[in-house]
Amino acid sequence: MRAKTVLPAVAMTAVSMVLTLAVVVMWLGAAVPWPVALVVGLGIDGGWLATLAYERRLAAQGDDNRAVTAVGWSFGVLAAGVLVAHALTAEHSAGAWLAVAWLPIAAKALWLVHAMWERTALTPVALDAIRGIQQEARDEAAVARARLRAEAATEETRLTAVTEAGARVARVQAKTAQTLAGAWSTLETARAGEETGRALTSVTARVTPGVTPSWELPVWGPSEPLAARSLESAPALTDEALDVIVDEIRTSETPALSYREMAARFRAAGHSASEVRLRAAWKRVA
Repeated sequence: MRAKTVLPAVAMTAVSMVLTLAVVVMWLGAAVPWPVALVVGLGIDGGWLATLAYERRLAAQGDDNRAVTAVGWSFGVLAAGVLVAHALTAEHSAGAWLAVAWLPIAAKALWLVHAMWERTALTPVALDAIRGIQQEARDEAAVARARLRAEAATEETRLTAVTEAGARVARVQAKTAQTLAGAWSTLETARAGEETGRALTSVTARVTPGVTPSWELPVWGPSEPLAARSLESAPALTDEALDVIVDEIRTSETPALSYREMAARFRAAGHSASEVRLRAAWKRVA
């Protein structure tokens, strides 16, 4: 993995140094002796390479130096400037020389990328741990999505069943109401008919001499207000009496009975109270 960033940087550096040295020798060789031009080219490449080596040493120690970095970039800019100046003064192939003038800067940038890669590189163990965490997160997300889809499908099925059951109940209620209405209409017709009324009166016992009791239709519905009819056989218990009974039943055994056991024994003993009042009494005493 390290070679993916260091090999391009090394190759670009070598090409840049060779190109810079060749350009300096060709460009300055016409004005000064070629050994002087060679020394100048080697000086530029040597300074570039020396600062690069020192930067790599500092990077290996986990440190950096802004002055050394600035000197290294200065040598890179100087090499690029030499290539640009040569391209602008060349009589032939000026465009080609100008096209490769960026190589020293590119080599420096590649080493910068390699340094950034080294600062952020992780060990295989850490990478495996990260991959495991990511896979676990993906698994949990997939399970959560599947659970949500299953719950949505279940809720849809439940709502469909409830709707269909409600529709069936509504149809049964409508049919029952229609049947009751027909029966009521039949009774009303029988009661209002002259011949039928006379026949029914003849078989009805007299309550008072000389008075023929009238035949009344059966009452459809409660004959008295619902509030006057108590569902409890005994008068309703007060909250205090209810609390006493509930507490006695609850503490009749050790450990104390649960609410369901207490409620079952409460009703088995013949007491009567609504579920709401009984639960409220349980909460008060417990």
